[in-house]
Amino acid sequence: MPLSAATTQDSLSASAAVMLRAMYERLLEAYGPQQWWPAETPLEVTIGAYLTQNTSWKGVERSIANLREHGLLDAAALLAYPEEELRVVLRPSGYMVRKSAAVKAFVGFLFAEARGSFDVLAKMPLQVLRPKLLALPGVGPETADAILLYALGRPAMVVDEYLRRVTIRHGLARERATYDELQQLAWAAFPEERGAARVRHANEFHALIVMVGKTHCGPKPKCAGCPLAGFPALLGPRGAPPAGKPGI
Repeated sequence: MPLSAATTQDSLSASAAVMLRAMYERLLEAYGPQQWWPAETPLEVTIGAYLTQNTSWKGVERSIANLREHGLLDAAALLAYPEEELRVVLRPSGYMVRKSAAVKAFVGFLFAEARGSFDVLAKMPLQVLRPKLLALPGVGPETADAILLYALGRPAMVVDEYLRRVTIRHGLARERATYDELQQLAWAAFPEERGAARVRHANEFHALIVMVGKTHCGPKPKCAGCPLAGFPALLGPRGAPPAGKPGI
C-alpha cells in the first residue's frame, strides 16, 4: 500500500531532524564548546543582539567598547543618557539612529516591566515575554530569541541566515522555509532535552552554526575542509524534493 504524501512528509521531516542532530554533534566535535554569548552581562548581550543587525561583529565590539568607556553598560545610566549622544557612541556598528532608538526603547521596557532587572524579566512566562519583545522597535524573531536565550537563559532557538544556508544546502529544508519552520526543525533535533539541557543545547547549536557559517557557509559556500562536507543532501539541490517524492 503506497504511503500518503503526509506520511512521506513526516518521514522526511523526522529524517531531517535526525541528520541535523548528527551535524550538530559533528560541529561540536570539530570546534568544541563555543561558550557563547561573548559578553559579560545580560545587558551587554542584549545590546550586542541589537547592534549585530546588518553589521560585522567587529563594529559591534567597537560600539561596546565605546559604551564601556562612557560608563553606559549599566541600564540606569543608559536610560538617562541622551539619545542624540548615544548615536555617536554606537556609530561603529552602523544604522546609529535606528539602533540607538531601539536600545533606548528596550531599556525603557526593562524598567517599565521588570524594575530594571534582568532577573525579574527572566521570570516572566515565555508566552508573555516573547510577544512583548517582538513589539519593541528593532526586534524581529531572531533578535527576540537571542535575547531570550543568551541574556535571559530561556529556551529559545535562534534562526539566522547561516542556519538557513546550512539546512537548505544540505536538503533539510525547502528554499523558502519560514523562520518558524526552521525553528521547528532545529528544535526537533533535540526532542528529549528539557529544562537546563534544552537551553544549553540551543545555546551551543546556534553558536556552532555561526562558526561553520562564517568559516564555510557564506553566500558562496566553501565546502573544502568543512566539518559538514560529508553529509549528503537529504532532498535535492537547494532543498528541492528528489524525483518521486513530495516536497516538505
